[in-house]
Amino acid sequence: MKIEDIILCPNATVLDAMRQLDETGMGVLFQAPDGVLNGVLTDGDIRRYILAGGKLEGIASEAVNKSPRSLLMEHRGQAKAIMLKECIKALPLLDKNGRIQDVLFADGLDIDTRKQADLPVVMMAGGLGSRLYPYTKILPKPLIPIGDMPIAEHIINRFVDVGCTNFWMVVNYKKSMIKSYFNELEKGYQLQYVDEDKPLGTGGGLSLLKGKLNSTFFLTNCDILIDADFADVYEFHKNSGNWVTMVCAVKHFTIPYGVVNLSDDGQIQEMQEKPEMNFLTNTGVYVVEPQVIDLIEPDTPTPFTDLIDRVHQHGGRAGVYPVSEQSWMDMGQLEELENMRRRLEQH
Repeated sequence: MKIEDIILCPNATVLDAMRQLDETGMGVLFQAPDGVLNGVLTDGDIRRYILAGGKLEGIASEAVNKSPRSLLMEHRGQAKAIMLKECIKALPLLDKNGRIQDVLFADGLDIDTRKQADLPVVMMAGGLGSRLYPYTKILPKPLIPIGDMPIAEHIINRFVDVGCTNFWMVVNYKKSMIKSYFNELEKGYQLQYVDEDKPLGTGGGLSLLKGKLNSTFFLTNCDILIDADFADVYEFHKNSGNWVTMVCAVKHFTIPYGVVNLSDDGQIQEMQEKPEMNFLTNTGVYVVEPQVIDLIEPDTPTPFTDLIDRVHQHGGRAGVYPVSEQSWMDMGQLEELENMRRRLEQH
């Protein structure tokens, strides 16, 4: 990769910068007019910008960190120690005029900058998976293979990577198959099952864990993959004082039609040709405080939206952790299932 690939394009919008970050996969862009470093932009910078009310159509320079960490070329030997101490994923090396000459990346120096978060993980794995019929006539959704392993195992492994060792799986449809598969695995984590006798929804399913979980936990659906630093999600959750933090993907959608808006008297007020929309959508991954479980009525179907309402009614906070659209893979429908398979094969 060339240095030019990770230089923030002049006049780029925040949405453009997000796309550039996804395309390069390096997690960082540098603002460097005429090659002179004066800012850095990461996923975290964009997240803070969005949560502060910034618009995706805004200029990316508004989200840039104006105090980037850097090192002179002649001090290159100090780079690894600095990156280890400060958990920096990328460190630009400059000449005496402040121009970027090279960029060192943590993975190239065998530095693991990932934080750890040994939290319990609850997976909702009891649904019928009707949108994936006829696959789910044979297999329960958590066991549908993506590459050489089931989707549920992919999800668990991503949490294991950040230090999670204690998993709960709420099961219902074809639960014997799910238990048989995971019981036969050689695994370095503990997995316990909770039987759901009737469909209770995401919120209602959590009620079955009352008295079993007494600490902050991750909650995930069984049909999604997120490219996110889960330990950072947890740190954000705690620092925000949230009872629930929902991981949301920033979606950019172009309506493929001309949209006509009418006035009160039925006259054409405005016409928009293929308007664009930007919004946050729920990925199905959350960080949840244990007291939230006490807000759920036992044995009562409860969607998670109702649970968010109850958190607010009891004076709790429910926040959002934004990730890019490309960081979220959902196999809820057959087309998305094939897209997920292709992306994992490319990865």
